[in-house]
Amino acid sequence: MADRIELTGLECFGHHGVFDHEKRDGQPFIVDITCWLEFSPAAADDDLSLTVNYAELAQLAVEVVEGEPRDLIETVAVEIAERAMAGFDILHAVEVTIHKPEAPIPHAFQDVAVVARRSRKRREARYRFA
Repeated sequence: MADRIELTGLECFGHHGVFDHEKRDGQPFIVDITCWLEFSPAAADDDLSLTVNYAELAQLAVEVVEGEPRDLIETVAVEIAERAMAGFDILHAVEVTIHKPEAPIPHAFQDVAVVARRSRKRREARYRFA
């Protein structure tokens, strides 16, 4: 069983959406990231280099959200997840949730979010059959 690091409620401002005004004006996005990994080596040595530095994880997410405008927040979530898996070899899996609190929905709503999950097992299987 893996341990996990949870980064929740990371506030970013991006220009994602299918409408011109979303790309032009931008809007807030909230990012939650859960990382699954084994803490034992880091805990045994009390060594940050043996775990995920959550400040670096947050910076990675901010760079993606505040970077190139995308039509879909699905694209944003997948890019963060795949960059996290590539950047932190220690990860078993990562789950990224992108919340779009000001989504252009003409009804009252609590939340709109997409979730992307990536794991080493899934990535290995994908490459094995490619």
